[in-house]
Amino acid sequence: MSANGSGAGLAGASGGVVRRVAVGVTGASGALYAVRTVAALLSAGVEVELVVSEFGRRLLRDELGETAAVDALPDYLLNRYGEGVRAGTLTVHSNRDVGASIASGSYMCESMAIVPCSMKTLAGVAHGLSRTLIERAADVMLKERRPLVVVPRETPMSLPQLRNMVACAEAGAMVLPAMPAFYQGPRTLDDLADFMAGKIVSALGFSHQLYPPWTG
Repeated sequence: MSANGSGAGLAGASGGVVRRVAVGVTGASGALYAVRTVAALLSAGVEVELVVSEFGRRLLRDELGETAAVDALPDYLLNRYGEGVRAGTLTVHSNRDVGASIASGSYMCESMAIVPCSMKTLAGVAHGLSRTLIERAADVMLKERRPLVVVPRETPMSLPQLRNMVACAEAGAMVLPAMPAFYQGPRTLDDLADFMAGKIVSALGFSHQLYPPWTG
């Protein structure tokens, strides 16, 4: 896998309609949510355009270990989540490259999730700053009226942070806080990650079997 967006690390599925989704990973706690979401999308045959911020890169290593570093991510996903991830393709872009493909509305990327989303990135998206590729790609989703899912992970929240979430929602994003549920009877951290990844991929328009649906 190339870290500059020029290559793919996982073999793609052949045939069918190609679906392309951007995923931004920032420095808020919750690396497990990020990798589980990416794995779920790959298993659905999606072309994943991944952007990891500087602090997001540190997050992956600090919370999941060196084997989850960005350059090693394809092998990490394969080893942790199995052969199903080979159904999709993974392309990694530099967060500094604001001229990358996903920085333009003419590039057909159908949706985006920022998971986890730091309060710094949340503020940048809320105010359309486009200082980084993650912020610019999110701005593209909003201006093109495409689905944008923002997954903030912070507690407690200040008034400016709450206002920034409102601003994102008013602009058209879905604010999906990293708040795992317990009605499905989770037993492990992976169960909690499955729930959050399931909520995220559902919001992006994909069906899944990551957790059992509530049946009443």
